[in-house]
Amino acid sequence: MSDVIEKVDLDTSKISHWKSIFTLIVFVIANITVLFPFHIPLPVPLILYKAVVKSLVYSRVIPARQHYDRRKSELNSTDQTEGNGSPVKPYVWFQFPINFVTGPLIADLFLLAISAIGKEEVKGGIAGSDHIVPYDILLFFFSLAYIAISIDASGLIRWLAFKVLQLGGKVGHRLFFYLYAFFFGLGSFIGNDPIILSGTAFLAYMTRVSSNIVHPRAWIHTQFAIANIASAILVSSNPTNLVLAGAFKITFINYTRDMVVPVVLTAVFLFPFLLYIVFANESLIPSSIEMHELDAEARARKPINPNIPFGRGTAGEEEKRLASNEAGQQLSLEEIMNPFLDKAGAAFGAVVMTATLITIIVLNEIQSSKNQETFVFYVTVPAAGVMLTFDLAWGWYHRKETRKIARDGRRQVAEAEERRKRELAAEAGILGATSDTSSPPVELSEMQNTGDGNNSRDGEESQLNTLDEKNAENSTGDSASITPSSIARPEPSSETPVVSQSGEDTNHKIAPIQSQKRTDTQSTEAIEEKQRGVAGAIAMANSPRATTAPRGNNPATLVSVSADAYRWLQDTFPTVVAVLNHLPFALLPFSFEMFILVQGLVTNGWVPVFAYGWDHWVNKTGTIGAIGGMGFLSVILCNFAGTNIGTTILLSRVIQAWEEIHRRNMQPIGNRTKWATIYAMALGVNYGAFSIAFSASLAGLLWRDILRRKHIRVRGFEFARVNLPIISVAMTIGLVALLGEVYIFRRD
Repeated sequence: MSDVIEKVDLDTSKISHWKSIFTLIVFVIANITVLFPFHIPLPVPLILYKAVVKSLVYSRVIPARQHYDRRKSELNSTDQTEGNGSPVKPYVWFQFPINFVTGPLIADLFLLAISAIGKEEVKGGIAGSDHIVPYDILLFFFSLAYIAISIDASGLIRWLAFKVLQLGGKVGHRLFFYLYAFFFGLGSFIGNDPIILSGTAFLAYMTRVSSNIVHPRAWIHTQFAIANIASAILVSSNPTNLVLAGAFKITFINYTRDMVVPVVLTAVFLFPFLLYIVFANESLIPSSIEMHELDAEARARKPINPNIPFGRGTAGEEEKRLASNEAGQQLSLEEIMNPFLDKAGAAFGAVVMTATLITIIVLNEIQSSKNQETFVFYVTVPAAGVMLTFDLAWGWYHRKETRKIARDGRRQVAEAEERRKRELAAEAGILGATSDTSSPPVELSEMQNTGDGNNSRDGEESQLNTLDEKNAENSTGDSASITPSSIARPEPSSETPVVSQSGEDTNHKIAPIQSQKRTDTQSTEAIEEKQRGVAGAIAMANSPRATTAPRGNNPATLVSVSADAYRWLQDTFPTVVAVLNHLPFALLPFSFEMFILVQGLVTNGWVPVFAYGWDHWVNKTGTIGAIGGMGFLSVILCNFAGTNIGTTILLSRVIQAWEEIHRRNMQPIGNRTKWATIYAMALGVNYGAFSIAFSASLAGLLWRDILRRKHIRVRGFEFARVNLPIISVAMTIGLVALLGEVYIFRRD
């Protein structure tokens, strides 16, 4: 191991330099932006704005009618006065996002500008150093993720979950256990992201169509926790494991051998704690689950590939619009009781995934025995290419069928919207007459701000962008698809009234989604909520939709051509487009930016300082203190040090410097203490995803976004309140098991 860390700089005198101090401050601020994303309003001169937009229109990049003429009229109408009769301001506001992508990027650029970091740090953060090779890790992860998400897109996970649902029957505790075991077993094989993609949506539908599961809290939080616990077993299941294995030259077999016992014991002993203590409530996990029945006609109907845009026609739109009543429940029931399964795609994907994992494990073991290094993406990238080729060929072979389904679905939706326009307009007139004397009118922009406070937008630019954002969402087809941009900046959908299921107290003071669960009478608040829903529906009905509305005589633009090309790709290759939409591309810039920031801490003396501090702690507390301290530290830092990926990068560097300190002092770290520390960190960065903040992992942001689209709102406070006892018990079990393991099999 000594050759791994010979180049580690242990000079701590650098921290007194002003550039070093700025590096630490900027690192902390960058991590705060990851935890608390926000927008900075930037004033853009109105003249410049109009000139840029007009040039884009004249160069036929954007359509004039939709993006220029309407915005110009809105600016003139909404900004004519500012409430006190003053003239309109000569600028418009641009909301610049500061989030987990832009925050670390700005931090890196600032440090480069003041020469706190240079080309060596940038090179180390991209090409790698000390056996941490970022591009190898990310290529490996994304190529393997494509195969896993392709398996998910085939419908295999939902189909297997449906079989588990049938096996569990109507006995609540038994079904809870079967789903728990199913998510754990599958998650340990293909990782947490596919489980979160399909499993979260499945549970949202399942709890909706059950008449006596009052709140989905127990099911969705358990699924999220067990998916992240399972991801700790295999190196390939989580990018954090790849960073750790690379940093300490751990073979894939050895990593799994040392992690499988603590992880399995965590899963075994955590289950009764969840069932009988955390979620011991009949409204959460009933003894007998009463599920609505699917009629014979729906059971006999051929399931439609959900990756095809508008594949379900008006049924998909009605499900979103009628999510809280019996009709919406019936449509949701079809999603789980009559699931789509592409048998050929699922079988081929499973074979490719199995062969890939076996190959990289064998190759990794052979290379390690010969003391050689081979980049693992040499195996996974060709495997992903094989999977991509199959998906393209399969999509092209079935192109006539998928195009017809998409075309018929769009036509049905367009016809239904035309019929609904008159109905909604009439209803809005009645509600408007009623509310004139009881409540002020509700602006469309207010609907955008009824969600999470972190996602609300102030200023006039928000009002101007409302319809454009909705058009952009719907121009890509199914509004329920998850895209990388939605992970970076999740937005609540305002097409339908969002049914809140946050549940801030243990008495489950919530708004249930089944009509038979609601016993209170309609109040003024309910009338206002209905009015907001009607207003939003009218706005959507009146707004142009790129997927349904004809372009008429308007000339083609880059935007319209791109939209048509994207729609053609969706209709022809639905699986490929769905997989690419679900890949977390935002992880690429974020990871490279965090690698560079941590490399800056290394070269500016801060990582050695942290390593000396850790050395003092271990000298005083021994192996037990090393396990407990690193477990606690890794979980906490997941929430405050750039997600679990940033935490893994930082702590790996600290442990490398710690080992270098002992090597130079000719006092090698004991074998037991060293590996106890490393594997305690492995447990912490995997389990830390379900701890305090959604941003503890990118999977948490994805999980929250999927639930929001399924009309389930989980607040930040509730996320932390529910997870605190779960993460406390899970980490305690895992660390105790790890302690016993290292004392039995390791020696100092």
